[in-house]
Amino acid sequence: MENEKKETKKMEFTIIKNNPTDGHKGFGIGSLSLENVSPLFIDVQEKTAEVDIGGMHARSAVERGVKFTTNREDSEGGKPYWLVWITIDQKPEGGYYAGVTACEMVVNKEKRRGYKILADHVNKMDKSMKRHIIVDHMDEESKRVLHDYLKGFDEGMWSRSEPALHEALPFKN
Repeated sequence: MENEKKETKKMEFTIIKNNPTDGHKGFGIGSLSLENVSPLFIDVQEKTAEVDIGGMHARSAVERGVKFTTNREDSEGGKPYWLVWITIDQKPEGGYYAGVTACEMVVNKEKRRGYKILADHVNKMDKSMKRHIIVDHMDEESKRVLHDYLKGFDEGMWSRSEPALHEALPFKN
């Protein structure tokens, strides 16, 4: 008999642009639109922040070429980062930061190893999309970097954001 390879079905996630139900009565209901979500990477040591859209699929400059595990010891001596999921929404007055959630990462480029908990990253992205503010576990310096980035990127969006964001990042410039 011949050896037949069984095809395994891969789970695929479809990103749908704009309103997934526009013009389709029922098509796409339950789908997520990631159009207004951005991944912001905060380098804890350098105190810098940069949006890298590659982070949507774990292909950011920080993550590229690194094998991630849930064991911190694998990435010992690496650089700490925060991946912050930022969701933008609209009010009649204009855009605002609706959801802001942070996830921890450690990356050791020399060892090509990193630490992150993928489930936490996915859950925090989901929480951001659901308009939650979850940054209380971040260190104060990184919170300051996040505050300065968000306010500096668009002060109008910062001022239109909900009080919960201002309370979570209560810094004055």
